[in-house]
Amino acid sequence: MEPVTSLNRLELLQVADAVAREKVIDKEIVLIAMEEAVQKAARAKYGMENDIRAEIDRKTGEIRIARLMEVVEAVENDATQIAIEEALRRNPDAQLGDFIMESLPPIEFGRIAAQTAKQVIVQKVREAERERHYNEYKDRIGEIVNGLVKRVEYGNVTVDLGRAEAVMRRDEQLPRESFRQGDRLRSYIYDVRREPRGPQIFLSRTHPQFMAKLFAQEVPEVYDGIIEIRSVARDPGSRAKIAVMSNDSSIDPVGACVGMRGSRVQAVVNELQGEKIDIIQWSADPATFVVNALAPAEVAKVVLDEDAHRIEAVVPDDQLSLAIGRRGQNVRLASQLTGWDIDILTEKEESERRQQEFRERSQMFMAALDVDETVAQLLVTEGFASIEEVAFVPLEELTSIQGFDEEVATELHQRANDYLVKRDAELDEERRGLGVADDVAAIEGLTPAMLVKLGQKGIRTLDDLGDLASDELLEILAGFELDEAEANAIIMAARAHWFADESQA
Repeated sequence: MEPVTSLNRLELLQVADAVAREKVIDKEIVLIAMEEAVQKAARAKYGMENDIRAEIDRKTGEIRIARLMEVVEAVENDATQIAIEEALRRNPDAQLGDFIMESLPPIEFGRIAAQTAKQVIVQKVREAERERHYNEYKDRIGEIVNGLVKRVEYGNVTVDLGRAEAVMRRDEQLPRESFRQGDRLRSYIYDVRREPRGPQIFLSRTHPQFMAKLFAQEVPEVYDGIIEIRSVARDPGSRAKIAVMSNDSSIDPVGACVGMRGSRVQAVVNELQGEKIDIIQWSADPATFVVNALAPAEVAKVVLDEDAHRIEAVVPDDQLSLAIGRRGQNVRLASQLTGWDIDILTEKEESERRQQEFRERSQMFMAALDVDETVAQLLVTEGFASIEEVAFVPLEELTSIQGFDEEVATELHQRANDYLVKRDAELDEERRGLGVADDVAAIEGLTPAMLVKLGQKGIRTLDDLGDLASDELLEILAGFELDEAEANAIIMAARAHWFADESQA
C-alpha cells in the first residue's frame, strides 16, 4: 500500500483522539470512520467499480490505500479481478479464489473529496454516539432522571439529560402542565428504543411507577426495602391510590409514607402538581384489600366471585356517592389498584336484589321439583342455586336440612334427576332440529344447553366450531360457566379431524 502524503500524519491521530474524547466514544471508531472516508474519496478518483481499502497506521498515522482483486482464470472485470498468470508473477503462492492487494498511488484531497470525507466521518461518529446513548440508557428504564427543557414542539418536550436527549410526549405530561425552554424537570424513563434516527429515550410524569419512585426518594424505609409499594393507580394530575405493606411489624407503612405532619406525602403531591394521594394498607386478603382501597368510603360487606374475579361492595346508602367518586374515579382507581372488578351496591339495593333472587330461585324449585313453597324456600336458604346441585349433592347434605328426613331427601334427589333427564332430552331434540351434528354433540365439555345456543348462532358442524377463536366461543356461550382453557380444549377437539385428514393424506 502506498502512503497518502498530503495529510499531516500525527495531526490525523490527534484529531481522532480529540473527537473521541469530545463525543465520549472509542478512538478506534473514529479511525475506522476516517478509513471509510479515505476509501470513498479514493473510489471517486479511481472509479466506483474498484474495491478499494484504506488503512491508517495506528502508531504513525500513515494512510495507505490499495485495490482488492480476486484471482480468477478468465478476467471479466478488470477493476475487481486479476488473471491467475498475472497473480503468479506478483506472488508465486497465489491460487484461484485468493484476493491480492494492489497498492495504489497516493491521492491528493481536493475540496470536494475533503467535504465528502468530513460527511462520512460526522455520520459515523453520530452513529457511534447514538449507540453509546442506547447502551448507556437501555439499563436505566425505571429510573427517575433530572433534565433541562431544550425545546417544546407541538406539546412534546425535548429534555437534555446531560449525556443524551430524551422526549416526553404530550400524553405523558400532567394535565395543565406547561414547560418552557430552560425549565428543570424530574421524570421517569419508561422506555428506550432504537429508532431509525437513533435511540429514543422516552420520559413520563403520568406513569404509575413515577409516583412509586418519588416515594422511594422521599421515604427512606421504601428505599431500604422495609416498606414495599405493592401497586399504584393514578388518574394523573387529579387523584391516585398507592398500596403499601411493611416487612417489619413494628413500622406502620401508611404512617411512614405520610410522614411527620404529612411532610413526605406533601413533597410527592407538590412534584405532581397537587395530585391527591390516598395511601392504602395492602392486604393479601382480597376482601380486606378492596375495603381499604375504597377509602374514604366505608364498606358494610363484600361478596367475592373468584371465578369472574369480581367483588360486590355493599355500602351504606349515604356512602354511595363517596364510594363511586366523581365520575366514577374512586371505584375505578380502587379497581386498578386491587386488580378486581368492583361493583358498588347500597345496602337497600343489595337487600332488594337478594329478596328478588330468593323469590326467583324458590319459584324455580317449586316448578321443577313440584314442591310447595316451604320446601323450596328451605332449599334456597341452605344455599342451593340450581337443580344440578340438588341432583348431584350427597344425600347426607339434604338430610342435614331441618325438616328433611331420608325419605324426603331421596324423593328430592329423584325428582331433580328426572327433571334434568327430561330437560336434556328436550334440549337434545331442539339441538337436532337446529341441525347441530352428533359429532359436535359428542365433544366433551359441551352441555345440551350450550349445543342449542351454538345451533341458534349457526354453529352446526365440527368445521364451524373449529373455525372459531376462543374469545368468539366464550362470547357465544356467555352466561355458561366456561373459562378460556375449556373453550380452547373444545375448539381443539373440533379441529382434531383436520390433523387426522392430513396424516392420512
